[in-house]
Amino acid sequence: MAHRLRPVGIDFTETAPVRLVFARETAAAPEAVFHALAEDVPGWRQWFSAVASARPTEGGREIRLRGGVRFEESVLLAKAPEVYAYRVDVTNVPGARAWAEEWHLTPAGTGTRVRMTFALDGTAPFRLAWPLARPGVGQAFRRAVTALDRRLAGQGRP
Repeated sequence: MAHRLRPVGIDFTETAPVRLVFARETAAAPEAVFHALAEDVPGWRQWFSAVASARPTEGGREIRLRGGVRFEESVLLAKAPEVYAYRVDVTNVPGARAWAEEWHLTPAGTGTRVRMTFALDGTAPFRLAWPLARPGVGQAFRRAVTALDRRLAGQGRP
């Protein structure tokens, strides 16, 4: 059953009770990575294997993951080509109370260093589960960024 989460701002990515931060470098330029993250929402399912569907909405997007998890999100910050951040407004994830994600992009040689922060709050079991899920979430992030890099190289984008 879907439930509404507490609305949070961009500062939540720094102050959340649970923060998971992952980073990976790509050969693609920050502008290309930002475009894939912020502007090509339906394209997420082509490079993020956990995403079953993604569609833009007024002021945000709707994401469905394989396995049935759903998110209705609002964009918090879209500052090309540096930062793309959003919060989850509605989800069916049990125990979630507040959730935001930030993708921070910095030049790395001719490519991009991609840093993603999961900022979370919820019930005690929810908060305890995330550190345990860290290895799997990190692996999914690394695979997704690698697949995104391959996809952007195949499109001839810098």
